[in-house]
Amino acid sequence: FKPKKSVALSGVTAGNTALCTVGKTGNDLHYRGYDILDIAGACEFEEIAYLLVHDKLPTQAELTAYKTKLKGMRGLPANVKAALEWIPAAAHPMDVMRTGVSVLGTVLPEKDDHNLPGARDIADKLMASLGSMLLYWYHYSHNGKRIEVETDDDSIGGHFLHLLHGVEPSKSWVDAMHVSLNLYAEHEFNASTFTGRVIAGTGSDIYSAITGAIGALRGPKHGGANEVAFEIQSRYQTPDEAEADIRRRVENKEVVIGFGHPVYTISDPRNKVIKDVAKKLSKEAGN
Repeated sequence: FKPKKSVALSGVTAGNTALCTVGKTGNDLHYRGYDILDIAGACEFEEIAYLLVHDKLPTQAELTAYKTKLKGMRGLPANVKAALEWIPAAAHPMDVMRTGVSVLGTVLPEKDDHNLPGARDIADKLMASLGSMLLYWYHYSHNGKRIEVETDDDSIGGHFLHLLHGVEPSKSWVDAMHVSLNLYAEHEFNASTFTGRVIAGTGSDIYSAITGAIGALRGPKHGGANEVAFEIQSRYQTPDEAEADIRRRVENKEVVIGFGHPVYTISDPRNKVIKDVAKKLSKEAGN
């Protein structure tokens, strides 16, 4: 008997999920049974967050109450702000969020019984305040400015854009943020989810699980691949230059980040959605 070699747990069943399925037909993505193509542009991010965290799409009354709850969770404790001020401007934004979550977990720790309502409240707090953490650090480290992170914006996307630019964002920008957040809200049993589940499985707290998951997501073989792909794209001045170099690299059997996917064997369904959004914004800007 010769045991089958497993490459990075490929083909190994690690668990079951009711949250999300990826690439069952080679080019599909579903959240709790809903096709991403049907909900990415039709729903606000808060609706998708509610679906994932609370098991169902909210009614209008539930959505209004949920958005009000999240709006009230955008603030940062003084100790978290102080910790963020120590992080240098050259730090990677993922490291900032990893650190912010860890510090928040010491200031507002999870109860030892790890009860479900408490965990959901922490998930909501993190969704509402991660943008606050990132942009408080950004403005302080780059401009020496301590910004007010609690705004009256109606959504997480609007709140983020408002803090980033210092002015109330346009509806088209907020809509674009909703689509982007919806597309990246969930992706089944990926490396960061696996990391978070391993940590949670030891009986540790939710902050530790999320901190570890952010660390995994940061890697260039996971979420960090987008950053690497963008860096590659930035090298080229013209489409012809890009095509010639990519063809050369493929012929040399080099790994070209941004091409191919281990699960989406046909295509990534998120690509067309976000490309359409980008084209719309580009046209709006006259670019």
